[in-house]
Formats: sequence, structure tokens, C-alpha cells
Amino acid sequence: MIKLPLDFPERDSLFGILKARRSTRSFSHKPIEIEVAAYLLWASYGRVDLWENGRRAITVPSAGATYPLEIYLVCGENSIDSLEAGVYRYDNRRHSLEKTLSGDLREKLARACLSQNFILDAPATIVIAAEYSRTTRHYGERGYRYVYMEAGHVGQNIYLVSASLGLGTVAVGAFRDGEVADLLELPDGIEPIYIFPVGFIS
Repeated sequence: MIKLPLDFPERDSLFGILKARRSTRSFSHKPIEIEVAAYLLWASYGRVDLWENGRRAITVPSAGATYPLEIYLVCGENSIDSLEAGVYRYDNRRHSLEKTLSGDLREKLARACLSQNFILDAPATIVIAAEYSRTTRHYGERGYRYVYMEAGHVGQNIYLVSASLGLGTVAVGAFRDGEVADLLELPDGIEPIYIFPVGFIS
């Protein structure tokens, strides 16, 4: 066994964020600011060329640049300032939100997630969905693996940015796929694969 040193040359901000990363299932009802939501969404699947004219690139690696993921934000009433309760699709090309549904669906979403009621308490939830065919048409069955890897990269970004902002989150993989898809009225061919409630820790 080779014991590795812990006295890193510099304990930078990333060191602190990685050390602070936790799964949280207890959220306060304190609303989050739109700037915070924007940062979370950009970190999850945003474009890194928003500040310059360059080759399209996003904050996570994507197999063959197929970009199979779609990111949705579910928020309650008075949960995110300047946003009404509803479901929003994140458009990473324009770094913007498109409202797809109105109303506070957090209770129904919690039920669809096998009654994990902390989802109801969190002011916002990020849902990662996928159109598998964007990747499988290039890589066949192995493309499914690549899509799940990509979703994992997104999930880690959500965890790290949440930690950096003093927020909590938890990865939720236990839910009824069809029920979540129907509740969010996802387009045909797009399926939910990962859910992250986000908010201040109570």
C-alpha cells in the first residue's frame, strides 16, 4: 500500500468545494435568486463559448458532440425570484429558459419519485432528461452508456456548484419514469434519467 500525502501544494477553492460536497435531503423554504438558478443551469449543461465566438463546447464532455441531454427546471411559487411556478426548459444556446408548464408541480413530482417528500420542500429541482437517439445513432447500443456517463458529469457539476453557493442537493434516481415524463409533458423520445432538488439546507 502506498499512502498518499494530504498536504497539497495549495488548497484552492476547488479543494474546499470538493470537501464540502454532500447529499442533502432537508431543505428550507427560503427562495433562491434567479442569478443562482442561472449559474446552476449553466454549470449543468451550459455553453462555455457564450463569451466568445468559438467552437461549440459545453461544461461537460459529450460523446461525439452529440449532446443528448435536455435540462428542465421545476420551481414552486415564490421559490425563485422573478420566476413563476412552473416547468422551464433550459436553452443552452441562448442561456435562457422557456416555460413549458405553469403551476407548482413539486408535490406531484415528489409522489412520482416514490414519495421522496424533500423534493416538495426544495424550492427548485433540476431534471436531466435524454433523447438517446442523438447518441445511439452514432454509437449503437453503446450510446446508452455514453448518455448515462454524460448525465453523471452534469450531476457532479450540480453538486459542486451547489456546494460553492452554500446550497444543498441530492441525486435522485428512484422515480417512475413514465409518470415523471407525463407530469413534465416531455416531448416524445425524451426520457427523464436523473433528478436534483436544490435549495438552502434547513
